[in-house]
Amino acid sequence: MSQTVRTRPDGSGGQVLREAYDTALLDLDGVVYAGGEAIAHAVDSLATAREAGMRLAYVTNNALRTPGTVAEHLTELGIPTEAGEVITSAQAVSRLVAEALPPGSRVLVVGGEGLRVALRERGLVPVESSDDDPAAVVQGYGGPDITWGRFAEACYAIRRGLPWFASNTDLTVPTARGIAPGNGAAVEVVRIATGAEPRVAGKPLPPMHRETVLRTGARRPLVVGDRLDTDIEGAFNGEVDSLLVLTGVTDGVQLLAALPEHRPTYVDLDLRGLLAPQPEVTADGDGFRCGGWKAVAGQEELSLSGEGEALDGLRALCAAAWTAAGENSCRLDGGKALALLGL
Repeated sequence: MSQTVRTRPDGSGGQVLREAYDTALLDLDGVVYAGGEAIAHAVDSLATAREAGMRLAYVTNNALRTPGTVAEHLTELGIPTEAGEVITSAQAVSRLVAEALPPGSRVLVVGGEGLRVALRERGLVPVESSDDDPAAVVQGYGGPDITWGRFAEACYAIRRGLPWFASNTDLTVPTARGIAPGNGAAVEVVRIATGAEPRVAGKPLPPMHRETVLRTGARRPLVVGDRLDTDIEGAFNGEVDSLLVLTGVTDGVQLLAALPEHRPTYVDLDLRGLLAPQPEVTADGDGFRCGGWKAVAGQEELSLSGEGEALDGLRALCAAAWTAAGENSCRLDGGKALALLGL
């Protein structure tokens, strides 16, 4: 499942990812933890990868919590983490603001403490009101208790012509109780009221990738995520390789139908994928083979035959589907083949 524009190291078959890449850029929700608890195999897999020399960095679009708070949470889960190993969209957007404004500029903040800390790190002064003479507006996820009045302050300032920045535009955010509105939903409120468009920093856009590389010094990074439209597309935009883990929001059907910019370099069930050799998907006559499975794309459906690891069958299916679909999402019925795999 390689992509010709990616930067996969030499030797495409059987490589162990912890050895092939120097830094793992890990998403958090759906990859490392879910609902505040560590995902199965995450703690042990990350410890083994680190012991083998792989650097770990945790990259999140959530601008609410500070890097220190995130690091404390990970450490409590059994993953020892320093604040400097956490990169947030608040840091990425604060760099954008700092590049646009002189040091010491006031910035109207619509968001949480993570955004205020990141702005101060860049020599900017967070303020709370449009009457505080701000030079720009920056908006990030403020949590479930953010009030409607905060959006009004942003609108007052933006309508006066101030530049508007947003940490990210994820419409939803996972919580212990289910899916809640994310910063993207709040951004839409301000967009509708003002008709303005923000400059956005978070995944999948380049400013977030730039921030992670600047802060980690990664030379051969591997993006690890569970979302096609943020993690994997962000890797695509940054022209680096990616590993999709199936512990979060993406399922087999969504993966088969992925657009070119949403197709990961590797796919695995969970973070143990960092430790095991990644099998090669090879062309075989009219289809593709991985492990004991062969997948063929017909005119109406994908066919799958063979036996072995279910994940190998999914890899072969994706190669066949993506070749048949070309630049479009998969229009073939892969449901029967996935049912055979139990996915």
